[in-house]
Amino acid sequence: DSATNMRTSAASLDVGVSSNLVLHVDGSWRKSGDIEIGGNQLSNALRADLLADAEAEEEEGAFEEAAELREAANQRGRVPNTGAESWTVNAGFGLILGESTFGASVGYYDSNYGVPGRPGAGHHGEEGEEEGGEEEGEEIVTIGLEQFRADFKGDIYLGEGTFERLKLRVGYSDYTHTEFEGAEIGTTFDSTSIEARAELVQNAQGLLRGSTGVQFIHRDFFAEGAEAYVPPNLTDQLAVFTLQEFGTGPFQIEAAARGEFTNVEAQTLGIKRNFDTFSGALGVVYEGVEGVRIGLNGSRAERAPSAEELFADGPHIATQAFEIGNPDLKTESAWGLEAYARGNIGAGTFSLTAFRQWFNDYIFLNETGEEEDDLPVFEYLQQNADFYGIEADLSYPVIDTGSFRLLTDLRASYVRAELADDTAVPRIPPLSLLGALEAQTTAFDMRGEVQWFDRQDRVTTFETPTDSFTLVNALIAWRPLADNKNVTVQVAADNIFDVTGRRHASFTKEFVPLVGRNFRASVRLSF
Repeated sequence: DSATNMRTSAASLDVGVSSNLVLHVDGSWRKSGDIEIGGNQLSNALRADLLADAEAEEEEGAFEEAAELREAANQRGRVPNTGAESWTVNAGFGLILGESTFGASVGYYDSNYGVPGRPGAGHHGEEGEEEGGEEEGEEIVTIGLEQFRADFKGDIYLGEGTFERLKLRVGYSDYTHTEFEGAEIGTTFDSTSIEARAELVQNAQGLLRGSTGVQFIHRDFFAEGAEAYVPPNLTDQLAVFTLQEFGTGPFQIEAAARGEFTNVEAQTLGIKRNFDTFSGALGVVYEGVEGVRIGLNGSRAERAPSAEELFADGPHIATQAFEIGNPDLKTESAWGLEAYARGNIGAGTFSLTAFRQWFNDYIFLNETGEEEDDLPVFEYLQQNADFYGIEADLSYPVIDTGSFRLLTDLRASYVRAELADDTAVPRIPPLSLLGALEAQTTAFDMRGEVQWFDRQDRVTTFETPTDSFTLVNALIAWRPLADNKNVTVQVAADNIFDVTGRRHASFTKEFVPLVGRNFRASVRLSF
């Protein structure tokens, strides 16, 4: 990638030891520098704030502070401290025993990356604050991350009785990340988790088919340091679920149910919360001509608050926000309705979905307008909310001669969400549209696309609007060996006109815009 000077390489190998045993190993490496952008790093609103702060500092005679603020406000062309380096290695095997299969894998992931700080942090201290405190707020923050993961998967054939198969999955993860402030260790987070799932798949009984199972999740989270924004906590969750389908003629009825029993405990706070939740769904599907499926789904869903939503109380480096949880949060619940149609139109494919959800006690992170540790304060709140939206996509071959195809690709997505007090739910993405043309031949694939994001000005208190922007991208893939797709050379250009765009849903949109003009080149070999 030219916009980040990214270099990456990856390789994988599969070896058939015997007719029923396959070994697998893969690895990857990636290194990138600071993100290059098309214009100012900061949004207009944040630039104005920093320039106003600079004037105030200058009036107080703090000329050095004023110069630093102006420099931050006028930063262009790149986002400082966004470089990263990571590598992965994985190994596993697959075993076939008759009609049963088993597999296991282990993997290790290591990453070091910079976290762009909120410009201006450290310049809002009270009068008389020591310079050392200000300097501390400006330390460059980097993250050192390590994860070890082990997984097992089994698919056991049981015969022709009530149940056809038993599907098993077990996963173990040990995740650690350390926040460095300059060269000093600041805060360390460690999360160990185990997830196990067993599912019995039924043999078809007349027109009825389905599966039933149980799932268990255990997470042990520990944090230590000045910015441990969540206290040590334990989460245990046991779930039982079933999915059943009943089909007759062109109609099919689908039903699902899931019960969860969740315990969340913050040992150092002496707080333990228990949640019993139930979710269910019922749908009807009509199989029309040419594979067109028309469906209507109704659902009732309940969700227990997470440990972060309950117990957070401190600066969260990833969001550059001071987050405050609420240990008294209730279960979040919602009624939902979804209608969809998808399938083929001649040689083309389409999908159209409309949905609406009515939330009771919707949990969201809301900005308060206050500051703590030079970061904006966000607190978890609950309120009833109403979501509705539509998603659509269409792919159609304008020309198809067999050796040459010209496809159109059209997509649209829109969501609107309001709280019970008639204010907007924060960080809701705006309307987005995408149009593309893709040409396909034996040796080449060529694609050009335009993606437009509307301005989002339906915002809540203390949330800033996000301007509209348009991205233009192009890609060419070349297969130099005729009738052999195992060798592919690919060149792509993203954001060709180097526009400045910001994701409205991002907590850091005010100072981390999207990547600017970027050229990518890659070679893929398979043998």
